[in-house]
Amino acid sequence: MSDTPNPVFQIQRVYLKESSLEQPNSPAILLEQEQPTVDIQLGVNASTVADGMYEVVVTATVQTKIKDRTVFLVEASQAGIFEIRNLPPEQMGPIMGIACPQIVYPYLRGNVADLIQRGGFPPVHLSEINFQAMYEQQQAAQSAEAPTAVQ
Repeated sequence: MSDTPNPVFQIQRVYLKESSLEQPNSPAILLEQEQPTVDIQLGVNASTVADGMYEVVVTATVQTKIKDRTVFLVEASQAGIFEIRNLPPEQMGPIMGIACPQIVYPYLRGNVADLIQRGGFPPVHLSEINFQAMYEQQQAAQSAEAPTAVQ
């Protein structure tokens, strides 16, 4: 029998941490007939909040423009608090960068679409995200930037 404690991974809470909708050029821009361009940016951030407790935040910024004028700008951060214990250190990165964001992201998608629709616009549905590929790209970029240690 092993003395190694069992790994723990539990969702404690998922919540909308922050959201905003701006329509700086309304009402005039609402009369425009031209189709707006849509720019979507996503980010993931993780931090320790207590021993074995972590907050993972997925942030989305959705900006639509007609020419150089903003139609609307939505910024939203969806967070989750996770209890994670007894995992090997090499597994923490993938858990925090892939597994936790995959749990939080569907809530963010729904909240962003709802906020945009409540602002009087057709909802913008954020596409599915492959958090594993996103995590691997971030890891590759960090290794390329990190200076190699001389032995």
